Amino acid sequence: MKSTQAHYKQITENCKELFINKMSDYGAAWRILRLPSLTDQIFIKAQRIRSIQDKEEQKIEEGQVSEFIGIINYSLMALIQFELGIADQPDLNPKEVIVLYEKHLAETYQLMLDKNHDYGEAWREMRVSSLTDLILQKLLRVKQIEDNRGKTLVSEGIGANYQDIINYAVFALIHLDS
Repeated sequence: MKSTQAHYKQITENCKELFINKMSDYGAAWRILRLPSLTDQIFIKAQRIRSIQDKEEQKIEEGQVSEFIGIINYSLMALIQFELGIADQPDLNPKEVIVLYEKHLAETYQLMLDKNHDYGEAWREMRVSSLTDLILQKLLRVKQIEDNRGKTLVSEGIGANYQDIINYAVFALIHLDS
């Protein structure tokens, strides 16, 4: 069995490669999306995963793996938007985007290492369906925080929730790859 760190790096490298290829196709058009739009896009992907997990038949060939990858990449876009704010037009070149992508991924990876240390890799005993449900729960929390205009009384903010979503999606992909 690969170490969590090695598996995490492999999965996120695959995500980054797809992200870079899509940047070649579309540029940074996503920079115009408001945070709630990105949250809703991630929510749609998580709902589709849950639907695939619950139904015996699926009509669209793409499965859970591509949806979890999408969740990771959209969540990283959301972290970038959260940091920079939205733009009226695509305003970043591919090199700038990759620097931001890698920065937020590195911070999320460090969070995973810290939590993995404290929780003793408890996620390894979890089901993929439970990780999906946790992603959906985090998204509902993000939506509520967005509806509250970003204000929280005692809870972690939007960024921390997106980071948890990324880490849950990576854990799900590790399970699906095993």
